[in-house]
Amino acid sequence: MKSYKEDIHYYMEGERVIFTALFHIERGQCCGNGCRHCPYEPKHKKNNQIIQEKYLVTKEEIDIFKDNKGYDTTHNRNS
Repeated sequence: MKSYKEDIHYYMEGERVIFTALFHIERGQCCGNGCRHCPYEPKHKKNNQIIQEKYLVTKEEIDIFKDNKGYDTTHNRNS
């Protein structure tokens, strides 16, 4: 069973669990429940697997992320 980490896969708002876009992307498809951080396009369409462009990254960015163990210290995406 996959373990989920607070502030990465979800965060708490009072007693409510709010799932992040990463959680939904790892899930693999839209649940159709109107989630706040739905990363799919169109949003909230059950079983949709098309991820919004703003959540996509390049292979170079993934490699930098892995090389820095999750911390991008050498690459500024906005430059």
